[in-house]
Amino acid sequence: MPDPHLGEIVVSAEALRQRIAELGAQITADYVDRPPLLVGILKGAFMFMSDLSRAIDLQVEFDFMAVSSYGSATRSSGVVRIIKDLDLDLHDRHVLIVEDIVDSGLTQGYLRRTLMARDPASLEVCTLLLKEGLQKSDPDLKYVGFTIPPRFVIGYGLDVAERHRNLDHIVEYLP
Repeated sequence: MPDPHLGEIVVSAEALRQRIAELGAQITADYVDRPPLLVGILKGAFMFMSDLSRAIDLQVEFDFMAVSSYGSATRSSGVVRIIKDLDLDLHDRHVLIVEDIVDSGLTQGYLRRTLMARDPASLEVCTLLLKEGLQKSDPDLKYVGFTIPPRFVIGYGLDVAERHRNLDHIVEYLP
């Protein structure tokens, strides 16, 4: 039985595969002499980071952070909390934050400030999705997979109350 909360497809599985291959090639070229440490933001970015890492033709390393500004809601609480911090030292490392989605930019800005304080050689952000028109300031994103309308979306790692992460595409969620 189809879920009545699943709306229209926002990004198809094929579009995801194609764009991730392009991002991987671009990151490979940009970091050819300095393989980055990929910092995946859990839980939403795990599928994207897995596919992206295989599209990067360099020996990258991985670490993960878990942060939250949503809880189980469909709107940000406005408060960012670190739930799981990094295991690796960032000092003099080339760091690429891998995000699932940037909407208000609150979490991304918090992560950038927090990680810059750890003295990396460089720090950039790769996000799968950027919601258009919601940022109060320039989010300073080096790599963006797709710019989407400001709707709540799920699938391909993104969830609502821990459900629907396993979809191979991204759809609008209708509450």
